Amino acid sequence: MNLHEYQGKEILNSFGVRIQRGYVAQTPDEAVAAAKKLTEETGTGWHVIKAQVHAGGRGKGGGVKLAKSLDEVKTIADQIIGMDLVTPQTSAEGKRVHQVLVAEDVYYPGDSEPEEYYMSVLLNRGTGRNMIMYSTEGGMDIETVAEETPHLIFHEEIDPATGLLPFQARKIAFNLGLSGAAFKDMTKFVAALYKAYTDSDSSLFEINPVLKTSDDKIMAVDAKVSLDDNALYRRKDYAAMRDKREENQVEVEAGEKGLNYVDLDGNVGCMVNGAGLAMATMDLIKQSGGEPANFLDVGGTADAERVEAAFQLILKDPAVKAILVNIFGGIVRCDRVAQGIIDAYKNMGTINVPIIVRLQGTNADIAKKLIDDSGLDVQSAIEFKEAADKVQAVLA
Repeated sequence: MNLHEYQGKEILNSFGVRIQRGYVAQTPDEAVAAAKKLTEETGTGWHVIKAQVHAGGRGKGGGVKLAKSLDEVKTIADQIIGMDLVTPQTSAEGKRVHQVLVAEDVYYPGDSEPEEYYMSVLLNRGTGRNMIMYSTEGGMDIETVAEETPHLIFHEEIDPATGLLPFQARKIAFNLGLSGAAFKDMTKFVAALYKAYTDSDSSLFEINPVLKTSDDKIMAVDAKVSLDDNALYRRKDYAAMRDKREENQVEVEAGEKGLNYVDLDGNVGCMVNGAGLAMATMDLIKQSGGEPANFLDVGGTADAERVEAAFQLILKDPAVKAILVNIFGGIVRCDRVAQGIIDAYKNMGTINVPIIVRLQGTNADIAKKLIDDSGLDVQSAIEFKEAADKVQAVLA
């Protein structure tokens, strides 16, 4: 589950990580009130207005701007709230901005120049260990840094038996070229960041940039956080942070109906029971010349209600030119699935795309007869190749 920047910073702050302070606003007037409150608390006269969407590269799309007065705070907030923000990580349509973060200006003058670093904590799937990835090239796309200057990216793997050790935090601070007060503050920052990652059951903490201020303080100026969905049952406070407006609405609806659905860019809708069979079905579609429009696992109880809900989800995609139903009857009987398909088809009225149904397993022969005798525009298949040939035929 992805979080907004302000939510990620709340988690970081709760674990003792120094953050760029700020308040969320959903209207221009709330933004002005937030700026006034920040001025009272921090003395800052300038404020950074940041669009809160689940996408990186917000500054490139005009979603991050500096306000030097309260009038500018209101004007900029009015411009950003409600805009469709397009970044390198969004679709061409962009993402609608519903709220902004009004943050303190932390690039103030001092004894030294501020410096920006990159730091993230994530799982190295190759070794099965957590890893801290960091670079002196903060504020830039890490993909660009990896491509153009890979020697400036460092990795520190953490032994799960010991956790992050003090010498590793010092090594990170040393590789970033720090010394004195900034060196000590960075070691504390790294330790607190790693604890935040592990203790919040996260799959990613990315801070870009980590800032060394002009008075040698280390803080998180941004925060991209992804939580492990499988651990949310024991993180009710974090689960409440979910913003469904930022997610694919068809996928949200599917989740509410207990269906495992992932939207894809294709022309053949899939309805399958079991993740492994779903992957094989998607391969089958590609081999037949089509492209899967979705991943949809209806689970082991493919009754009429679930089948109808699945059909409705698939047909929300205007790009779908055909639907392939591929069910293996192990726990569930194929004849019940077939009857569910027939009932769902009748309940929904006219379905204007071809439907190919392949049912194998318990009572598959009865299921095929039910489909064939239904009088509906549904084609049945027994073998994988037969189903592939029929998909190819309807797409031709």
